[in-house]
Amino acid sequence: MKPHTPSLCCRGSLRAVARPRYASIAASPSPPPSASNPSPIPTPSPKSSPGSNPRRWLGIIFVGVSAAAAGAYIRSQSSDSATLNPDTFTKYSLVSREPVSATSSLFTLRPRKPSGDNYDVYEEAWRVGVWSVMFKQPQLQIGRDYTPLPTTAATSLSVDDENEGCLRFFIRKDPFGEVSRYLHSIDVGADVELRGPKIECAIPSETDDILFIAGGTGIAPALQAGYSLLSRTNSERRPRIHILWANRLKDDCAGGQSDSAKPQPRGWFSGWFGSSKTLESKKQDAVAVMEDKHTSLIVRELEALKSQYPGQVTVDYYLDEENTFIGKKDIMNSIQSTPTDSSRKSKLILVSGPEGFISYMAGPKLWAQGQELQGPLKGVIRELDLKEWGVWKL
Repeated sequence: MKPHTPSLCCRGSLRAVARPRYASIAASPSPPPSASNPSPIPTPSPKSSPGSNPRRWLGIIFVGVSAAAAGAYIRSQSSDSATLNPDTFTKYSLVSREPVSATSSLFTLRPRKPSGDNYDVYEEAWRVGVWSVMFKQPQLQIGRDYTPLPTTAATSLSVDDENEGCLRFFIRKDPFGEVSRYLHSIDVGADVELRGPKIECAIPSETDDILFIAGGTGIAPALQAGYSLLSRTNSERRPRIHILWANRLKDDCAGGQSDSAKPQPRGWFSGWFGSSKTLESKKQDAVAVMEDKHTSLIVRELEALKSQYPGQVTVDYYLDEENTFIGKKDIMNSIQSTPTDSSRKSKLILVSGPEGFISYMAGPKLWAQGQELQGPLKGVIRELDLKEWGVWKL
C-alpha cells in the first residue's frame, strides 16, 4: 500500500486542519492555578502586614497587569471591520434558525455591516476547498469552528441576502457543547462574532474523484467539497463525488433515497452511466424531492447539487435506527472500476464527523506541539488497502 500522504490536500504537511472541540479566544500567558499547577503568587503568613511583605504587593500588581493585558487582548480580537477576516472577530446578525431535526438547526447569519468584500473572501475560500469559521462564545471566551454551507438551488436566501454576505451553517445542539448550546439559545437578531476563513483542506486542482464518508453534521464539509470540486466542471472535464452519509436520526435525512440501493460490484462510477434512467429523468427526480415539504433541508441541498450537476453526484444514506451502517463492502463498492488512466490524476477519500466516527473509519487525529495533526491511517480504510486513493480526516 502506498504510504498515507497528508500533504495531498493540505497546504502544509503538518498544518492543523481538523477542528478542536473548543479553542480559547485569549490564551493565558501561563496555565491557570490548579491542583497540579499551584499559583506562583506567595501567600503571606497571618503575621505578615502589607508594609512588611513587599512580595505580596508585587504579586497583586502582577495579577492586575496580567488581567489588564488579557482584557486588552480579548478586546483587540473584536473589530469594527465589516469584512470577515482571520485575525479579528467580525459581528454578524442571526437572521434565522430553522430546525432540521429534534437536535439540529440550519443557521443563517448576515454581516452586521454589509460589505461587498465578503463575497470575494467567500469565493476564494470556496475555490480552494473545505473551509470553516470560528464562532465566539462571549461569556466563556471560547470558540468553535463550523463549516459554512454552499449556496445551491435549494437555498432560501434571496439574491439580496447573498449579495449582503449571508452564511449558513448546519449545527447540532450538543448537550455538552458550550458553543452549540449558546447558539441555540440566542434570539433571532442577536449579534454573533465570527473569525475566518480557515482552510481545512485544499482540494488539489487535478482532483477529479472524491469519495466523502460523512457522519452526522459532517455532511456540511461534504457539501463544501462537492461545491468546490464540481464548480471546476467544463466541456472537457466532469469531476465526480460520491457521498456516504450516516445518521442516527431519520429526521436528519428524511426524504433521502440512496442512489446505490443494491450496490453492484462494478462500482458507482460505471453505475452512473449504466443506469436505465436518463440524466434528465434523474434531474426531475431531484426537483421532486426538493419540493416535498417533508424532505430534510440538508437532503434538499444534496438534491439541488445533483440537479445542478446531473450525473456527477451520488449519495447513499445509512441510518442507525434502521441498522444500516457504512461498512467495508460499501466503501469497496464505491471505488471499484474507477478509471485509472493518467487523466484521473488525483482521487481523494475525505472523512468528516464526530471524533469516534473518524477514528473508526480512518484512525484518530493526533495533537503535537499545540497542533492537531492527521496521524497515521488506521481503521476500516487502512484495512482495505485502497491504493491510488489519498485519505484526509476533517
